[in-house]
Amino acid sequence: MNNVIANILRFFVLLLVQVAICQHISLFGYMTPALFLLALYLLPLEMPLSLQYVIGFATGFVTDAFAHTLGVSSFACTLLMFLRPYIVRMLNGANNVKFENIDRPVPGVKDFRWVFLYTLTLTSIYEVVAVLLETMTFKNFGHTLLVIVGNTLFSVFVILCIEYIFHSRVKNEP
Repeated sequence: MNNVIANILRFFVLLLVQVAICQHISLFGYMTPALFLLALYLLPLEMPLSLQYVIGFATGFVTDAFAHTLGVSSFACTLLMFLRPYIVRMLNGANNVKFENIDRPVPGVKDFRWVFLYTLTLTSIYEVVAVLLETMTFKNFGHTLLVIVGNTLFSVFVILCIEYIFHSRVKNEP
């Protein structure tokens, strides 16, 4: 029960930080961090898929409501939750079908390489879908690509920093 409360609190804090602070950051005019994705990444891997889809959609909906993006984040977050089990299976290797009995993909449970690739892959998918849906054109594709790469790198950096600050080691449970 304590884990559920911690997940809910984390969701609200990350969404609040996203809509109050991160959406107003535009580093070099291209980089805006998508910090709220961390709440989706830290969801338990064995959670029912239908619940993951609902949480992904709701997270995107709240972000859309404050960013006035008309469903872009809702679609991208739902797609992210759909692809997440496949990405985890790919990162765990073809022979390992299970999630290795891990509750969440956090540092201390998984090594840096795995956490980095997990975060980079999912953030890249989100940014490609969100930015392309938002622009809806391939005109000025260089600028669009710069926004995708900038947002992805900045988001991955911020997310990994936060993950390693708060989940630096495995907590021993009795």
